[in-house]
Formats: sequence, structure tokens, C-alpha cells
Amino acid sequence: MAKQNVSEQFVDILARAGVKRLYGVVGDSLNPVVDAIRRRAGMEWVQVRHEETAAFAAGAEAQITGTLAACAGSCGPGNLHLINGLYDAHRSMAPVLALASHIPSSEIGLGYFQETHPELLFQECSHYNEMISNPQQMPRLLQTAIQHAIGQGGVSVVSMPGDVASQPAPEKSIEHALVTSRPTVRPGDDEIDKLCRMVDEAKRVTLFCGSGTAGAHAEVMEFAERVKAPVGHALRGKEWIQYDNPFDVGMSGLLGYGAAYEATHECDLLILLGTDFPYNAFLPNDVKIVQVDVRPERLGRRSKLDLAVWGDVRETLRCLTPRVKVKSDRKFLDRMLKKHADALEGVVKAYTRKVDKHIPIHPEYVASVLDELADEDAVFTVDTGMCNVWAARYLSPNGKRRVIGSFSHGSMANALPQAIGAQFTDRDRQVVSMSGDGGFTMLMGDFLTLVQYNLPVKVVLFNNSSLGMVELEMLVGGLPSFGTTNKNPDFAAVARAAGAYGVRVEKPKELQSALKDAFKHKGPALVDIVTDPNALSIPPKISADMVTGFALSASKIVLDGGVGRMVQMARSNLRNVPRP
Repeated sequence: MAKQNVSEQFVDILARAGVKRLYGVVGDSLNPVVDAIRRRAGMEWVQVRHEETAAFAAGAEAQITGTLAACAGSCGPGNLHLINGLYDAHRSMAPVLALASHIPSSEIGLGYFQETHPELLFQECSHYNEMISNPQQMPRLLQTAIQHAIGQGGVSVVSMPGDVASQPAPEKSIEHALVTSRPTVRPGDDEIDKLCRMVDEAKRVTLFCGSGTAGAHAEVMEFAERVKAPVGHALRGKEWIQYDNPFDVGMSGLLGYGAAYEATHECDLLILLGTDFPYNAFLPNDVKIVQVDVRPERLGRRSKLDLAVWGDVRETLRCLTPRVKVKSDRKFLDRMLKKHADALEGVVKAYTRKVDKHIPIHPEYVASVLDELADEDAVFTVDTGMCNVWAARYLSPNGKRRVIGSFSHGSMANALPQAIGAQFTDRDRQVVSMSGDGGFTMLMGDFLTLVQYNLPVKVVLFNNSSLGMVELEMLVGGLPSFGTTNKNPDFAAVARAAGAYGVRVEKPKELQSALKDAFKHKGPALVDIVTDPNALSIPPKISADMVTGFALSASKIVLDGGVGRMVQMARSNLRNVPRP
């Protein structure tokens, strides 16, 4: 048997860790690794058009599967392009291994062509970031990197000069069993006892949930029922907690709706469950607050805590719920449910008049139709900006659907690359990219990746020819909009020219049939929908710091807008409120 080189060993270890593909752009220092992938069964090289796409795709794959995903970039500019997608993956706790190939080892530090220093560049967006400068470091260094990414949830970066990648792997190298999943973390009995006492002493308890409630829906509902607590959520908690929720009071934050703000401010005890909600201006400062999180460094960094609980949400609630006393008083819960339903009814009235006849098309109408037509287990990837608004207000979670976006990092151009990674995990599952024209054009070259691999991603393009969220920032800052207008082509014609299905929609009556036809198409499809750039309504009292960078003031005012099918759930939940 021929002796392995370092590249072959590298690829074998990734395969053993469950990695099925590497996303990247081939070139120079990366060639030995790509060649090793070519010769290894069960491992695929996904050729994207931009390394930023590679990192976003890997991050999305990791979020869908919950397992390690990988991307790679060649030396210098190649791996430098990975950084934006790696920041997003790291802040989303997506386990990603990034290979940053490097210039020849003999030239490092001498200003060589394309020289950068990956071990410095990726420091802030990784748990582990080291260089393989000698074959004897393999496989221990790579194994350590994998275990950091999986164990801590986030990115590990391994740099490797091309000449080292081609050298023989060490004989009798130490390979050990790899960590492939994270354990649950149970709080100590003292913390559970303290939390139990606080819950029992409180008359009004509110739960505010984030992405850390994934897999804990049943436990949250059981606890809420026991203590008669309204349940609000952050944007990243929406897909995990909003569905089948008789305690739902909506979402807080700039894109929020319903009574979540009131529920978090009018309680005696606010329990933050698995959320790193960054907008502390929307959190109260005059109620007792408990935070439960699996990442201890996140405890208390948004608000002053009366109790910090280090633990997995599901395990914490499994320990806590049987110990707390059952509360019988529903007055606070019922009042919040009524406020929530009334709030949703108000915005629905404002956003349901003649929207199916309005030209240019209301983007709210597009989102509501999309929500109705998409599969029950669809994966939605959502561009940052106004598409975040439409997804937050109109997509209906059900426990099967997934909604992925750059919700923590806030990068443009994320939806199309993330759709690529999501679709590679399952070609038979419907994947819909909710793209804005600004984000789509930023990495539009990777629409060709859909065509090249015949990935059946459906790109629903909200084309308002502007950077809508930036215009909003300027508007509330008292500035005239400037530099925000896009002169766009007929994107459907561009899609057809690339070899994909493309259709342009300018009239509301054409929308349903266009989406249905695109969804039926077996390969990649793009629906270019001309939407109203003035669709977003904002309250009359809103300041610039509420919107810019989503850094919010202490006001409870949020962007106005429709709420889709959520109003039906709110009406249904009102049936649980006793009539006087």
C-alpha cells in the first residue's frame, strides 16, 4: 500500500469526522488537497465561484445537519475571502472546519507573493486557529481543530502551506476517536433550587426564548403551562418556539410584533432561555432576570442578572419543572394574550387592503403567498435587510421548516450561498432563497453554481431596485437617500441565459402561478418579483439609533408591518382565555 501524504491524511480524517464535501475555489497551494479529494470515494469537492460563498454554504450545511462541515481557500486572497462567511458561522455556533492553505513554508515572513498571515486574520472568528508547519503535527492538530469546532460550536481554522500538504504523512501517527456531537449540560442542584424559589415567589413570570430552545419545544410549553407564563421570542428563536404555542405573545426587537415587549416589562420575573438577544434597549431594567445558556460567557452580557444558570435549556427545564409549584392565576397570561391578539389585528387591518391589486407588488403580499405555497418542511434562507422583516412577519414555523439567515452577523449576500449548502444536504427537500436584489447581486456569480450542480434551489427575488434597510436608516436620520438605488437587469432573463428557469413578475395576479411553476421545476429557478420600494411603514416617533446597525434605543416602538398567519394563531389562543 502506497504511503499517504499529508493531504490524503487530512481528507481521511475529515471523512472520519463525518464531512462529506468541501466548498471552495481550487488553486496553487490548495491543489494537493483537492487532488486528494478527487481520489477519495465519499468525499466531494464543491466548486463555487467565490470563497465567501464556500464559507456561507458550509455554515448553512452545519446548521441544517448539526454536524461538522468544511470549506477551503487557497493562499492569500483565496482564504481571505472566507472570512465573512466564517464570522457568520462562528456567531451562529455552526461547527465549521476551514482550511486556509498557505504560501511555501520557506517563504513565510519574507513578503512573498500573496502572503498573508491566516493565524492572525481568523483569530476573532474561530475557537481554534493554528498552522501545520511540519507533517509531524498531523493528525493531532487537525483532530484538535475538529474537536474545538464541534465541542464549542463554531469555527476552527487550519492553515497549511502547499509544500507541507504534499509531504509524506508521519508513520505510526496517533489517530484517536473523534468527538462528533456536543453533550448536554445540566446545571448544579444549587442553581436549580435558587431558580425554583424565584419562580415560586414570582406572581408574573415571562419566558423569552432564542435559538438555544432548539429541541426543547415540549419542555418550554410544559413549564409555561405550569407557571402560566407568556412566551415571547427573538428572531432566531422563532422557528423553534412559535409553532403550537398557546402562550405565544410574539417577538421583541426592531422587527418585533405583538405583546412580547409588554410581557417582558410587566412581569415580576423574566427568564431568558437560550438567547443572546443583542438589543438590550428592549430588555427591562426594573424586573428580576434569570438567564439560562449553554455558553457561560454569554450570561449577563446583555442585562444585569439576578441569577445566571449555565446549562442546556432542555435539561434545565427537565430538572426545574417538576420542582416548581403549579400556579393557578392566569390573569397576567390572559391579559398578555389579549394584548397580543389586539396588536396583531391592528397591523393586519393596515396591511390587508387591496394588497393583491397593488402595483408595484407589496413585498408583504409576496411573503404571505410564499408562506402558503412552500412545502411544510421547506428550508428558507433569508437575506439581511428587508427580507429579514418579511421572514420575521410572514413565515410560519411548524417544527419542520427551517429559517436560516445572517441573524447574528448581519451580512448581506448570505441567502444564495446558504441555500447552496442547505440544498446539498438533501436534493429532494425544498430550499427557498429569499433574496433582496442588493444581496443577490453581490454574489450573483454563484447562481452559476446552482446551474453547474443542478441544485433545485428556488430563488425568490424581492426586487425593489434599492437598498431598502439603508434607505430607512437614512430616512429616520433625517438624511436624503443617496447611493441606495440599484439599476437592475431583468434577472429572469439573466437566469435563463445561465441555463436556469427564470420568470419575471410585475403584477400581483401573476404571482401565485409564477411561484407554483417555479416550485414544480426540477432544477434551479429564479422568480424576479418587482416589489414596492416604499412598502415599509414606520411609526412617526422613531430615532436613528433605533435602526442604524439595529442598535436600538430604549423605546418599545418597532417597525410597523403585517403579520401573516400569526394573527390566526393569536385568535385561536384567545379561546383559552376565560370569559368574564
